[in-house]
Amino acid sequence: MKDGNGKKVVLAYSGGLDTSICVRWLVDRGYEVVCFMADVGQGGDYKALTKRALGAGATDVIVHDLKKEFADEYVWPSLKANALYENQYPLATSLSRPVIAKHLVEVAHKVGATAVGHGCTAKGNDQVRFELTVRMFDPKLEIIAPVREWEFDSREAQIDYAKKHQIPVDVTKKKIYSIDENIWGISIEGGVMEDPWVAPPADTYITVTPIEKVTAKPREISIEFKEGIPIKVDDKAYKSVELIEYLGKLAGKYGIGRVDMIESRVVGIKSREVYEAPAGFVLLEAHEELERLVLDGELLRLKQQLAVTYADLVYKGLWFTPMREALDAFINSTQRKVTGSVKLRLSSGLVQVIGRKSKHALYQENLATYSTGDKYDHSMATGFMHLMGLPYEGAAKHLLKKGK
Repeated sequence: MKDGNGKKVVLAYSGGLDTSICVRWLVDRGYEVVCFMADVGQGGDYKALTKRALGAGATDVIVHDLKKEFADEYVWPSLKANALYENQYPLATSLSRPVIAKHLVEVAHKVGATAVGHGCTAKGNDQVRFELTVRMFDPKLEIIAPVREWEFDSREAQIDYAKKHQIPVDVTKKKIYSIDENIWGISIEGGVMEDPWVAPPADTYITVTPIEKVTAKPREISIEFKEGIPIKVDDKAYKSVELIEYLGKLAGKYGIGRVDMIESRVVGIKSREVYEAPAGFVLLEAHEELERLVLDGELLRLKQQLAVTYADLVYKGLWFTPMREALDAFINSTQRKVTGSVKLRLSSGLVQVIGRKSKHALYQENLATYSTGDKYDHSMATGFMHLMGLPYEGAAKHLLKKGK
């Protein structure tokens, strides 16, 4: 890396190990570092983190509360899409990156910086998400990624560097996990979990209670949706952030919402990831069930196929693209009748749908029932079977002859 010569860089700063030593490392190379912290629900003492950044050499620390924007403009669209990467990951970290990167560029413009920086590794997905978004908003900004260039070859070496420069960090050589948190979920990786045969240690459980320690008795709850967006739990109205936080705490007590998976990263390698998203798992289960009640079968199947595309797009950092906007337009059109309530039972490690209702329900009891009151015309079935099988009768005869 060339000497910074006083060049101003805005660093996406979390206060963790990587970004904390990024500050010092950049300052040592002649950069003026302004730290930008995005509050997407990760918690933490921002005064302490600000002090840490300034102590490491930053000239300023700027904090934006993005929780509401994140929930309303990123989480809810993903929920409406039923997006799960590789059918397991609710995309918590993935969804937070575009909103953080968007504001990173805005802060760079505001303070007159010519560069932005991040603490992502060369092996990870976040470098893709941050850098694609930055380039979409301002391709002229220089992007600096110290972790891809510096001399440290391990987390242990980074910890030693932090100690040398008296930068306090929250990881140790014994507890060396990388943790990223927001209101929608948490990712935990690294340490002994890099061996996919090793079970996640007890100290990796953060918002979800281990199954063997669940003491809460089974509980029934109801969630009300309006056009695909959850608005009430047990008839009590909540704003977006409050609803996610409430459900997260509730479901977490039941051991709901934890995933241990082998994941296909954007850069082509496999990684072992552990995720916690208790609110996400409950809301996705409820939302999908309400869609089954109100969407016709063909539309439902098409939407299920596009959910895979949507999740892939988010995972790869392609949020601010015409494709995502087009998918959202389609998805929003499907959500006009996704209004109603879903009843669920929470128990040890399980969330089960036990009831659903909507004024737009396509379910008709008088057609589905096998009891008295059946209005279904059974005589139509014979003709239906004949017409449905007609195209395949010739093909079946050909296959049978071929088999001989």
